[in-house]
Amino acid sequence: MKWAFIIFTALYVIALALLAIGTFGWFGQEKDPLSAVFLVPLGLPWNLLLDRVFGTDGPLVAILSPAINAAILYWLWKR
Repeated sequence: MKWAFIIFTALYVIALALLAIGTFGWFGQEKDPLSAVFLVPLGLPWNLLLDRVFGTDGPLVAILSPAINAAILYWLWKR
């Protein structure tokens, strides 16, 4: 479980970096509205659940949903 948590966390950090680069146009990159697309599969099923149950959909949900999965993986690792 340790490796799953480390790999997932690394993918989460990379997806957040790609979001920042695409949103703010860093390093000469054009601003891209789809820069958060890599956060969506990392945050499943929580991003869909929050959207359907509470009707909350937005950038904060997309950014924080993978953190729930990371917390679950961390809990499984330490258990």
